[in-house]
Amino acid sequence: MTEIGKTMEEEIQTMTSRERVRAVLNHEIPDKMPIDFCAHRSSGIGAHGYNNLKRHLGYSEETTKVYDLMQQLAVPEDFLIERFGGDILQVMLLKPSFGIREDKWKKVTLPSGDVSLVPEDFNPVINQDGDYEILDETGKCVAKRPKEGIYYDNVDFFLEGVESIEELNEKMRLPEITEEELDFIENQAKYLYENTDKALLCHVGCAVFEAGQQQFGYEDFYYNLAAEPELLHYWAEKLTDAYLVILDKMLGRIGKYIDVALFGGDDLGTQISLQLSPDMYREMIKPYQKKLYQFVHRNYPEVKVGLHSCGAIKDIIPDLIDAGVDVLNPVQISAAGMEPEELKEKFGKDIVFWGGGADMQGYVNKCESPEDVYHHVYRLLEIFAPGGNYIFAPVHNILDNISPEKIIAIYQAAKDYREQNPYT
Repeated sequence: MTEIGKTMEEEIQTMTSRERVRAVLNHEIPDKMPIDFCAHRSSGIGAHGYNNLKRHLGYSEETTKVYDLMQQLAVPEDFLIERFGGDILQVMLLKPSFGIREDKWKKVTLPSGDVSLVPEDFNPVINQDGDYEILDETGKCVAKRPKEGIYYDNVDFFLEGVESIEELNEKMRLPEITEEELDFIENQAKYLYENTDKALLCHVGCAVFEAGQQQFGYEDFYYNLAAEPELLHYWAEKLTDAYLVILDKMLGRIGKYIDVALFGGDDLGTQISLQLSPDMYREMIKPYQKKLYQFVHRNYPEVKVGLHSCGAIKDIIPDLIDAGVDVLNPVQISAAGMEPEELKEKFGKDIVFWGGGADMQGYVNKCESPEDVYHHVYRLLEIFAPGGNYIFAPVHNILDNISPEKIIAIYQAAKDYREQNPYT
């Protein structure tokens, strides 16, 4: 209800970040467009690029925390979130990458030469080829970063070679969540909810398609999708049931605090097409995603379902909406068929687009002029933002090679757009 003495227009203009994001998530008109400044693992920023930005702005690199060990992403700090107009914060997990705890930190020199903080238990070793390896407690390599690479890639395909349900039952590792992890996220979510006015999201994981790639290995997973559907359905059913237990425990603790449960990554597309046909997606993957997303809607209706899915996925966006996806990220406009105008026209009333605001892989990476980057972002916002149902973020993460000047231009364009185009 509008406060006595205020017009509806004046009431809209007093929204907090949380109210602004919630309005968009509920398909309502906010005071202005929400901005995501590096708020999660597919709208983040590489640690070296983040440190370059901090140095450019006169801040020390030594307070930078590297939390996403796979992608080497930095935790955005409060002063930069405010500087760039961020409306959203992430509730961090205790063990988001490779089972490594992130409650204690140590100072190290990164491969880039930056001095930053990493989890205390993060101790990669360098092999004879100069690659960086993460070892488990038995000494087995579970992830590897090539000497000249950026990411730590999973190499622990524990279902590779499985040919029967009996063998699958022997080798399958069902995901679980501990009370320690639940306490960690609940304490954090409660603190952020009570002490900030930001919207909150949490990566709940629960990937189906990408879990198959990471457990069977790519070749075996794709083969099994086509040739061994019974095996794959059995695996997906067991995995989904385990995910439902985790979801219920997590959201039972933090559902009253967070706004978005972000699923994925479940990258269903490539640069040029879907990774599987629409029919195969509908038969083999969608039923399990739908079971997960509808569980959230039924049991935690105040929490919105977000999905991270890269690539050329236009043909199955109606399926994602039907499955229960409320928010789609990263809106990879550089992929085939993902033209912003068509996406907005066809789906902009039924789903919230979160991303698509700067083509990081193509335009921003190759463009030399920060001024051109600014205009690139502003033009995209003129397509995506009108009418609401949009949260600004670049397409996926800001990598280390993006200059501070370009990063500043991206968020300056977003801030200028929303100040010049309020929703009233």
